[in-house]
Amino acid sequence: QVQLVESGGGLVEAGGSLRLSCVGSGRTFSIHVMGWFRQAPGKEREFVAAINWNGDSRDLADSVKGRFTISRDSAKNTIYLQMNSLKPEDTAVYYCAARPTQNVMTSRRAAAYADWGQGTQVTVSS
Repeated sequence: QVQLVESGGGLVEAGGSLRLSCVGSGRTFSIHVMGWFRQAPGKEREFVAAINWNGDSRDLADSVKGRFTISRDSAKNTIYLQMNSLKPEDTAVYYCAARPTQNVMTSRRAAAYADWGQGTQVTVSS
C-alpha cells in the first residue's frame, strides 16, 4: 500500500498552465505504475494519463494529448502532470493513483488502481 498526496491545483484562465504533483510514501513507490484521473461534478471518474515504473511507457487520454504531459521523479517519490493550454472542460478534481506492484502495465481503468490520493481541484475559467 502507498499513501498519495496531490498538490498544485487551483484556478486558472483558459489557455493557462498548471503542474500537479503527487508525492508517494513507501519504499516501493518507484516501481508502481501511476496514473492520473479526474472527476467533474455529475460525471464519472475518467482516465487522464499513466506512466510505468521507469517512464518508458506513457499513456494519455485523447482529450489531453498534445496539452498534458506525465512524468515521474523516483528520487523524489513524485509524479507530475504538466497541463498546458487548459480548457474549461478540464475543470475537475484530479486524483493520482497507484497500481499494485505486481502490475507492470499502464491501464486506463480506475478499477486497476489500488491506492488513491485525496484529489486536488482544478478550475479553468473561460
